[in-house]
Amino acid sequence: MHLTPEQQLIINSKGNIKINAVAGSGKTTTIVEYAKTRPKNCKILYLAFNKSVKLEAIKKFEKEGLKNVKVETAHSLAYKHIIFRYRYKVRLQGYKINEIAELLRIKGTGEKHAEYIVANHISKFITYYCNSDKQKIEELNYLDIVTDHNAKTFVRINYKYIENQTIQFLSKMDKGEIEINHDFYIKKFQLSNPHLKYDYILFDEGQDASAAMLDIILKQKATKVIVGDTHQQIYSWRFAINALEKVNFNTFNLSTSFRFGQDISNLAMQILNSKR
Repeated sequence: MHLTPEQQLIINSKGNIKINAVAGSGKTTTIVEYAKTRPKNCKILYLAFNKSVKLEAIKKFEKEGLKNVKVETAHSLAYKHIIFRYRYKVRLQGYKINEIAELLRIKGTGEKHAEYIVANHISKFITYYCNSDKQKIEELNYLDIVTDHNAKTFVRINYKYIENQTIQFLSKMDKGEIEINHDFYIKKFQLSNPHLKYDYILFDEGQDASAAMLDIILKQKATKVIVGDTHQQIYSWRFAINALEKVNFNTFNLSTSFRFGQDISNLAMQILNSKR
């Protein structure tokens, strides 16, 4: 296999690194080759972005005979550590606003449908907290993510009540009184301070990492490789962070795309330049 100079530099690297890889630049091939050059007796964890990527990665690593590589998603890894231990029941779909209002017996505050407005903020606060790296919900200011002027006013007036009810809902999940959601067991995994027994952790799609998952990875003793594309972040609306910008690792690049030839590249650059 012919590798580019950029790929060769990554494969020969040592210590924690981050790789900014453009679309079609042979990211997975590079990671597989990186794993192949590591000692056969070392344990490697490859964290894929979703289940379909996980299944494809398993095929590629198995094809190369890399039996020392374990492929997981963040959720599958957390699930195995948390669900089996605590015997939680997982809710496949998220809680609807009216369900949150009913479970917490939220009462109106004078404004029309106020109980549902409160429940909606509780739902968002839970997502914000579970994806954060904070230990306690009080360490976050929910107002930081409220952008609408009227909503901000409502939250300011009812902040303590919204915060307390958010804590109550999380407590109900933690005690097993109600089913937990997927965000919750990721958070529980982070709060449990897990020790992952791997020598290397390869973290894919780092531009869409949750702060909770990144916190878990950074606390491990393993050599860490974070791969992503700064220009392809799509989950910031779910409070994802760009891990490539958060970690102070040696930086490598995969800047050559193999998805198109030079003619198409030249044409694309002409169009982009004309729009400047």
